Amino acid sequence: MQHLIRQYSLEAGSLEIEYMEQYFGEFARPKTTAELLARLSGRDHLILISLAPSLEDGDHLVPVAFKVGHELRREESDPAVADLVARLRGCVSFERHRIFYSWLGGTRSQWRGQGHYRALTEQQEDWAQTRGYHEFAVKTKNRFYGMRAVLDRLQFNVVKFEPDTTDNTNSKLYLSKPISADLVRSHMTSRQVSHAG
Repeated sequence: MQHLIRQYSLEAGSLEIEYMEQYFGEFARPKTTAELLARLSGRDHLILISLAPSLEDGDHLVPVAFKVGHELRREESDPAVADLVARLRGCVSFERHRIFYSWLGGTRSQWRGQGHYRALTEQQEDWAQTRGYHEFAVKTKNRFYGMRAVLDRLQFNVVKFEPDTTDNTNSKLYLSKPISADLVRSHMTSRQVSHAG
């Protein structure tokens, strides 16, 4: 199966992601366009959306999965990003490496298990490698078993675990892996990438 992926500009991609997140019941509070713009403006970022045939009309393509990532710097002014850097300090090396952070992502339930998330992650890795990043980091929750399984198959290593003492399913896992040409050569998905507005 060849995965059809679109890479979006900041403005158009932020609108698309806000729209798509409405399809995900597991997100407590979907991101708004304004939040996406505030987080991604002024930094290296990547917005990807995977397309697949509609269930009602196989000739019509619909957005079924997405991933949003950005550069993570040693010094950050945004409080949320600065907090993330503080939590990752000692687990990833900000001093000598460029870090790409896979921030948001998901696959609509009817299209899960078809490799969309993996294809998007591999495309992020390709993009990050060509732009000189050294390490790829991601955060998830214990309860997102499907995402954890994909990250395991993609050979991410758990670098930090933050337990939630009231509900272990909400415990946070931080994972990373080095980005290299060898990693990109090991990718398994067939992808066709186009650029949207």
